[in-house]
Parts: sequence; structure tokens; C-alpha cells
Amino acid sequence: MFRNRKQILENPLPFHRKHFDDLGDTFKVEVSFGRNIIFTCNANIIRHALQQNHKNYRKSELQTEDLARYIGKGILTAEGEHWRVHRRMIQPAFHKKKLHLLLRTMLLVIREELGRIEPRKTTDIFPLMGDLAFQVVAQSLFSRADIRTRMNKLQEITERNQQMLIREMRQPYLKWYFRLSGKITKHMDMAEQGRDILNGIIEERIESGEEKNDLLDMLLQARYEDGSAMSRQQLIDEVLILFTAGHETTANALSFALHLLASNPGKQEKLYEEVRATDWEESDPLDLLGKLSYTKQCIEEALRLYPPVYVIDRVAKEQDSIEGLELRKNTLLLMSVYELHRSEEFWEQPEEFIPERFDPGRNLNHSAYYYPFGAGPRMCVGNNFAMYEMVMVLSMLVKEFRITTPQPTLTLNPLISLKPGPVYLEFVPR
Repeated sequence: MFRNRKQILENPLPFHRKHFDDLGDTFKVEVSFGRNIIFTCNANIIRHALQQNHKNYRKSELQTEDLARYIGKGILTAEGEHWRVHRRMIQPAFHKKKLHLLLRTMLLVIREELGRIEPRKTTDIFPLMGDLAFQVVAQSLFSRADIRTRMNKLQEITERNQQMLIREMRQPYLKWYFRLSGKITKHMDMAEQGRDILNGIIEERIESGEEKNDLLDMLLQARYEDGSAMSRQQLIDEVLILFTAGHETTANALSFALHLLASNPGKQEKLYEEVRATDWEESDPLDLLGKLSYTKQCIEEALRLYPPVYVIDRVAKEQDSIEGLELRKNTLLLMSVYELHRSEEFWEQPEEFIPERFDPGRNLNHSAYYYPFGAGPRMCVGNNFAMYEMVMVLSMLVKEFRITTPQPTLTLNPLISLKPGPVYLEFVPR
């Protein structure tokens, strides 16, 4: 691990690929004396840990402690009964019927953000997708247009803290330096500033007495079994996690999808034929979303090639055995979704962009080896929210523009989620 530290810090994916190629779908890495990590892209092992025997596995301290320091103990970072209770409270807010109320808000924000695109100019689209996804979450949570400055500050804080966390995770031998130099203290202070921003917005909503049927209202109205509401600290934790996870993964996926469409003009034209007659203003958004099958397939294929959660970690609570692999108690298991999604065992032409592989008419079930939103009880609670948003964005852009790119390949930047480097695209009005 120490010998490969520079490569792992910059981008661990080539390190993973090389060793999967050399050693097979499962291998062990010695991190330090007596401490090992099991890497796997074996579909049966991954399904076993996430679904079939999920009760024997917990999230690692990388999430429950290190990440939680920056974004709190919400449903992404919590474990055990704390997680179960809050998952039950939050899940109803993301039911399709509840999301239906938010679709018009999402549409208005998406239209406004896409209006910033400069036609016929080659532009890095990734920052714009980040702003778009962040504003969609902000408006869906708070239904306010006058908080952009505060939201931009929160976005800056979450991104800078994520970069610090990645250094801690990939350079564990420097943790002493990060503490003594004051770097961790500095970033914890920034995290507190972010929490203060959210607390101020929540306080303003409570004082106003308004009900807006947005996500914040749903969280404020959620109740424990004894009828009590979430504490302010817990509410902030949940809101912060919705911001962090909700905007980042969507921005990544949209950027990858747009580059794939620009690189595959035949697929882009097929998508255009599906969306050319769409009218979001006159149609019921939920009804229209159900009709855009090929648009959804394009997103599903982009999520296969570039899964936002490219690796999932779990720790064995007790000794376990699967596929001839003996896992001792407290073994850390790192499951590569990125490699599984590109396995020749399950996918024909796995490196190619072929949305048709997700055509419902083919009646193919990919659930045993396709995990764009995770799997099992801890599957992403906002998967429908994200999919609705991405279908809207792709359909609006491809209807209005022909998208091209001078960039044959993308640089990958795996942080907490799989980010692209610059994504240069040109939008030519149709």
C-alpha cells in the first residue's frame, strides 16, 4: 500500500484494475502489520454482503467516523438502530407520490440552470452540472430562490472538506501530520460553518410558519414512534447528507452521460427522436417521465460505465464464508462496483456505450451484478429523485441542442464518488 501510495492518492482505479487482472476477482492487500483489506469484484460475494447476509456486515469507520465528522450522523453514515429509525422516517419523503409534488420545482430550476449554456462555445460542462444539481436539491428542500449565495458557500465547504477526507483515507500514514498541523481542525471549523448556514435557513422556515410541501416540510413533520420530532442537530445532519450525496452523484452521472452521448452521435439522435415532441410545460411530468424509456436507458448505461459509488465498503461483524473465501471478524471488504459493471462475464462489449442493453423489452434482469444505487436495505433512498432529475436534463438538452465534444476520453477523478475531470462539450442549437 505504501509503495503504491502516489498512484492510489491520484487515482486508485488503475491500481484496482491491474491487480484484478493479475490476481483474479478477489485479492488481499496488507495495509499495515496484521491489518488487511479484501478487494473483490466477484458478483456473488458482493450480493452476499449487500443483500443475502447483509445483517452480518456494517459500514466501515471510513464512513461512520471519518465521513461522519464532516457531514454528521445521518442515514448515509449511521449504523444499527440509529440508521433503521431514521431510514423509516425519511423514506416516505422520497415516495413517488411525494416526489410528484416536487417535479414542477425541479423543472423550473433545471430550465433556469440550463439557460446558462452558451451555444456554439466549447465549455467544461461539469461545473454547470454541479451547480444545477445543487440548486435542484436546494429548491426541493427549501423552496426558496433567495439563498443561492448561502448555498454556494455550503457547496464550497462540502467540496473542500471532501478533498481533505480523501487525503485522510488514502494517506492514513499522514494522519498524525494532519492533526498536528491543524488541517483537520481547520476543516472541522468549515464543517461547522456549513451547519450554521443550514440551521439559519431552517430557523427562518420555522419562524415563518409557512408550509411548502417541500422536503424540509416532510422532514420537519417526520415523527419517531413516541410522536416526537427530530432534534435540530439530527435534522441538520439529514439535510447536509441530502445535499452532499444528492447533488454530487447526480452531477457526476449527468456529466458522464452527456459526454457519452456526444461521443456516440447515433445514440444521441435516437434519444432525440424520442424527446423531439416532448412538452414539459403542457404534460404531467410524472406521466411524461414514464414514457421516456430510451432516455432512461442512456442514463442507466452511463451509470453502468461510471457508477457514482464506484466502490462499496463493508466490515464483517462475525466470521463468514462465501465462494470459498473465509472472512474473519472485522475484515474490511472493498467491493468494486466499477470493475463489476465492466466484467466480460456479465456484459457483452463491456467498455462500449450500448443503452439498448437496458431495453425493458429484452426482459434481462441485471440486478445480480448492477448496483448504480447500491443494493439491499441500504440502497440509496433518493434513487427515484435522481433518475427523474437526470431524465429531465437529458431530454431538455438533446431536444434543444446537438451535443459534440473535442475530447475522445475523460480523465477520472475518484473521490468519495466517481467524478470526471473537465468535460468539454459544445452545444449547437437544432
